[in-house]
Amino acid sequence: MPGQNDLAAFASGTLRFLAFSFQTQPCFQSGRLASSARDRSGHQRPERGPNVALRAGVCDVELTKIRKVYEGQTRPVIPELDLTIPARKMVVLVGPSGCGKSTTLRMVAGLEEPTAGKITIDGRDVTRLPPAERDIAMVFQSYALYPHMSVFENMAFGLRIAHLPEAEIQKRVRATAASLGLEAYLERRPKALSGGQRQRVAIGRAVVRQPKVFLFDEPLSNLDAKLRGEMRREIARIHRDSNATAMYVTHDQIEAMTLADQIVVLKDGLIQQVGTPVEIYERPANRFVAGFFGTPTMNFLAADLAQAGDRQSARGPGFEIPLDRAPELRPAKANVDRIVVGIRPERLSLEKRGDDVSLSGEVAMREVLGAEVVLHLESAAGPLTVRTDAGSAPRPGDTVQVWLDPHAIHVFDGTTEVRL
Repeated sequence: MPGQNDLAAFASGTLRFLAFSFQTQPCFQSGRLASSARDRSGHQRPERGPNVALRAGVCDVELTKIRKVYEGQTRPVIPELDLTIPARKMVVLVGPSGCGKSTTLRMVAGLEEPTAGKITIDGRDVTRLPPAERDIAMVFQSYALYPHMSVFENMAFGLRIAHLPEAEIQKRVRATAASLGLEAYLERRPKALSGGQRQRVAIGRAVVRQPKVFLFDEPLSNLDAKLRGEMRREIARIHRDSNATAMYVTHDQIEAMTLADQIVVLKDGLIQQVGTPVEIYERPANRFVAGFFGTPTMNFLAADLAQAGDRQSARGPGFEIPLDRAPELRPAKANVDRIVVGIRPERLSLEKRGDDVSLSGEVAMREVLGAEVVLHLESAAGPLTVRTDAGSAPRPGDTVQVWLDPHAIHVFDGTTEVRL
């Protein structure tokens, strides 16, 4: 945990972060449009499209050998982290509480300094620069709106600090408000807005700055499920329209899967896997990643690696799963004898198909989710979770046979828990 001095520094940094505007793009630094926005005769070309305000620079963000240890602590929050955020991509940092994802984001923002390492934005070393000099914009979990200002003034505040011409401020704010559905609320104060509307204002305040990098620190955590769904789509649209580089921090796997171009999975300050949402879900690098993604969570079956000639199988209480039918799943190490078999609940079936392997158990609990039902079974192999069609689901107390596709399993080392 950070000490008192760290908390004071963080609070001070946050106030500076909110009070000062980030650098705007070169075409607006002098209050005049760049030559690219003018025709050959020197006249300004008319702006087109509904998302005129949603523009940003194109750049990479690189973190090199980043280490973070809070004062008075011996254990680092971030032992050593190397990460590149590619230009134009939405990269989502995800993991359980305390994994270091928000700390990483705050170091990129300049709200905290790394103990060691280097941070570059667009090739420029920003490790020791204050937030105002990094050309970034951040959306906070707590909205961080000025309560005494109207929606318009909240969105325009950073632009006024940057001394942009009033006409430019009006254009940017009104174009962004139109894009976010806030036109009718520009004269209201934050207390007169719903949670979703306040978050839109916070996002709009970031968008009008046209930064090189957007940073999102769990921006949807305070919203209910319906609003979270709406705002996920809103953020995805904004990123698509702005074509900006973005970092997004969340502990919610649904946000990570639906928003990310790339996902970075963290645990105890260490990167477990970097990949696309499909790669993370279909080929998890280890048991932690496999169990973190997916609702309900993946089933894990402890097993022995049995060998008969050139054939291998995973053998456990009440089951034997042949591994030779999926050669790519064969363990890479000859000395591995204890393994863990993973199978997702949707890949277990109540009906046999092809060369499926059977498991049996008693239904302990039945969760109705509308069109689907989640069954929780007690079996000799251990607890099993099955996601199936609501119309054919058995009841608690029933003994059922479920079928496992050996081609759909994941195999992990029983000791290191690394994917085999």
